[in-house]
Amino acid sequence: MTKQLKGIAVSDGIAVAKAYLLVEPDLSFEKKSIENVDQEVARLADALTQSTAELQAIRDKAAKSLGEEEAQVFDAHLMVLSDPELIGSVEGNIKDNNVNAESALKEVTDMFIGMFESMVDNPYMQERAADIKDVTKRIMSHLVGVKLPDLSMINEEVIIVAEDLTPSDTAQLDRNFVRAFVTNIGGRTSHSAIMARSLEIPAVVGTKNITEAVSEGDILALDGSSGEVIVNPTAEEIAEFESKAKAFAELKAEWEKLKNAQTVTADGKHFELAANIGTPKDLEGVNGNGGEAVGLYRTEFLYMDSPDFPSEDDQFEAYKAVLEGMNGKPVVVRTMDIGGDKELPYLKFPEEMNPFLGYRAIRICLAEDAMFRTQLRALLRASVYGNLRIMFPMIATLQEFRDAKAMLLEEKAKLVSEGVEISEDIQVGIMIEIPAAAVIADRFAKEVDFFSIGTNDLIQYTMAADRMNERVSYLYQPYNPAILRLIKNVIDSAHAEGKWAGMCGEMAGDQTAVPLLVGLGLDEFSMSATSILRTRSLMKRLDSAKMAELANKAISECDTAEEVVALVEAYTAE
Repeated sequence: MTKQLKGIAVSDGIAVAKAYLLVEPDLSFEKKSIENVDQEVARLADALTQSTAELQAIRDKAAKSLGEEEAQVFDAHLMVLSDPELIGSVEGNIKDNNVNAESALKEVTDMFIGMFESMVDNPYMQERAADIKDVTKRIMSHLVGVKLPDLSMINEEVIIVAEDLTPSDTAQLDRNFVRAFVTNIGGRTSHSAIMARSLEIPAVVGTKNITEAVSEGDILALDGSSGEVIVNPTAEEIAEFESKAKAFAELKAEWEKLKNAQTVTADGKHFELAANIGTPKDLEGVNGNGGEAVGLYRTEFLYMDSPDFPSEDDQFEAYKAVLEGMNGKPVVVRTMDIGGDKELPYLKFPEEMNPFLGYRAIRICLAEDAMFRTQLRALLRASVYGNLRIMFPMIATLQEFRDAKAMLLEEKAKLVSEGVEISEDIQVGIMIEIPAAAVIADRFAKEVDFFSIGTNDLIQYTMAADRMNERVSYLYQPYNPAILRLIKNVIDSAHAEGKWAGMCGEMAGDQTAVPLLVGLGLDEFSMSATSILRTRSLMKRLDSAKMAELANKAISECDTAEEVVALVEAYTAE
């Protein structure tokens, strides 16, 4: 019987294929008393070894297919597997209570999961609970001898149906066979949604009940642009979706023609379309999609992929590779943004109630003077190999910017005195992600060379709503007039001082937001590389004067995000 469902459209594209239900395997077991404790500890060790090998393989595959940024989530899983407190507690449980490894594992991990999940005001700790669940399932599968679903072994065209997709699941998807995926939960900024866009797999999330509505082998028709999913569509509906798929393929072919084109609006106004990257390996995607710049190079992956602080020379080589690879096009390098959900095993972090609002990013850099200066020296040395722009993250006060820039200038003076050649044309700017900085952007604009608006955090901090929390995800509103007013203030403040303003959050590539941002006069849009050509195509159809009128109306006349969306649709449909 045909059923229609609606979810959140998070990754464009059309797919019609058989449903593949990603269901939980039966990992049940009996609690047993054991006599040979050493043998049971050895069983646990063997399960840990196999789990580590599997996760490392998944991580490596994710790094190749998705890039280092998406792959780093598996570092957290690998850290759980080697956590001496957790694993030691399981071994202790086996030895102290003479119980089988399955029982000891469940008892200990349930305790840790319960403890972290109870920290309702601490999103970071709640995410650690999810990591432990994912890893425990993998260890348990080896202990009970049940194979976990292996998405990498799918060998026919399917649409994945699941409650949610973990990072481990998404990393294993083979684009040759997995045509799309649809889940009960999730939002535009969830891990699975971001990975779907990186892989260019159509996806719909947040349907609430897709797993109940679908049986194994049902045919699904999915539209990743509208959020529409049809279960067992009629022949006419299949023909309609196939027609949509053909039209979308033709659209993509048209976008491909814009790879070497300038980004200009219908009335000839130029904007810069840039890409966000995590490592030098991501440059292939930037250049392959016609990126005009790197708008955000996330340098923290250099730190997260290293057993200790990366040396000045190692960092220099990474920065040099990106600057040379962009052949003189601008490269905005964000200094280390560690903290929140990104930890380093070799840097001790304080216990915090809310690490996302705590000791992180520039706050660590200003305190860990030697570490920060090493990075600044590496950047300065690399500056002669391209067009370098340095950006400081998580800036809340003018004094923080002044202190960071003072260190940069001190290291520059030292290198020059050592006879090292340094570019004289390095722009220094800040990431605007804290509302306080957005509000006094006019003061910052007198001292910085540029702004880059980090909307992922700016939106959640302004709305006081964790974007990863399902219960308040409705408050993650990029088009809310309050957000638009903050963005306008930042852009206007930059332009008043002859400076440029960019954006490097998800909003920069959002097709509903782009007309508004064009109207607000945003100079640079930085997004995932796969979104560049589509955005360039959209901009070609926009009249900047008309979009300025749209943006002004949205800010002055609209009360809600929904009203703004309706207004954008009305303007762009004309």
